[in-house]
Amino acid sequence: MLLDIISKIKEAGLIGCGGAGFPTWQKWETVKNATAEKKFVVANGSEGEIDIWKDGYILENYPVDLVDGIKLAMKEVGAIRGYLYLRHDYFKKFKKNVEKVIGDAAIEIFEESGGYIGGEETALINSLEGKRCEPRMKPPKTSEKGLFGYPTLINNIETLYWVAKIFQGDYQKNRFYSIGGQVKNPGVYQFSTSASIKEILEKTNNYPNFPFFLQVGGGSSGEILTEQEINQFAGGAGGIKVLYLEKEKLINLARQWSSFFLKESCGQCLPCREGVYRLKEILFENDLNQEKIVELFFALKQTSFCGFGRSVPIPFETLINKIWKKK
Repeated sequence: MLLDIISKIKEAGLIGCGGAGFPTWQKWETVKNATAEKKFVVANGSEGEIDIWKDGYILENYPVDLVDGIKLAMKEVGAIRGYLYLRHDYFKKFKKNVEKVIGDAAIEIFEESGGYIGGEETALINSLEGKRCEPRMKPPKTSEKGLFGYPTLINNIETLYWVAKIFQGDYQKNRFYSIGGQVKNPGVYQFSTSASIKEILEKTNNYPNFPFFLQVGGGSSGEILTEQEINQFAGGAGGIKVLYLEKEKLINLARQWSSFFLKESCGQCLPCREGVYRLKEILFENDLNQEKIVELFFALKQTSFCGFGRSVPIPFETLINKIWKKK
């Protein structure tokens, strides 16, 4: 029996919680309407962004709702099998408990074979197929030709959790936020999707009593916001990291990002592989050549094969323009 949950998701206005913010109902409808002898559903629990823990929080505290969301997706789009795709530490920590919740349902828990890039949809498909964990060319989209060449619905763990809540009639347009950095009460909190960053920090008793700036969305590719920009909402993967303006060593922060990106790059395309390597080299040389950095950012944004390389300049550019130049 079809559940017609797509109309409920559309009415609720749910968007993907993994970072891209794509309307959830559109993905579901594409897979549901696809003509194929097999279809699949994947819950993406790669969660590779620095300082993001919300999917782990759901796995630990709400595995029943998560599994219900996967089951609902499978029924609605006509999938024969579901996969729960987890990063290495989540796989080791939560596998046994979630397996008990799954029972005899046709859902398999899979340990990712890559790192940060393993959360990219086509890299995830390659990983599930036993291939090198690197992105594929788009189109086709995974909703049209995904796992083993069949239409595949891929949603973030949090997204599927909220699908279960929508079906239960218990969705209040909330989402989870990971709060970290220089705060009193780090952790995962639930607030409205329309809540401002300021409101979230105040209500969790995390509003700083010192000059600060933020990294919002994620701790690697998230953008930098100033203290004057906190009346907007936190998008992306829902991360809010507070940084001490007067004490934070900006060069060390930039070096941390460059080291992370270099480590996590799959190395498939030249712009990302060589561009991130050269960026790290420049940052560790202490001889910052602004012209070279601008050229690297342009090349990464314009010619990288996937969104990983195109997202690398975001934290650096916003840090330089909003904080670095004014210090």
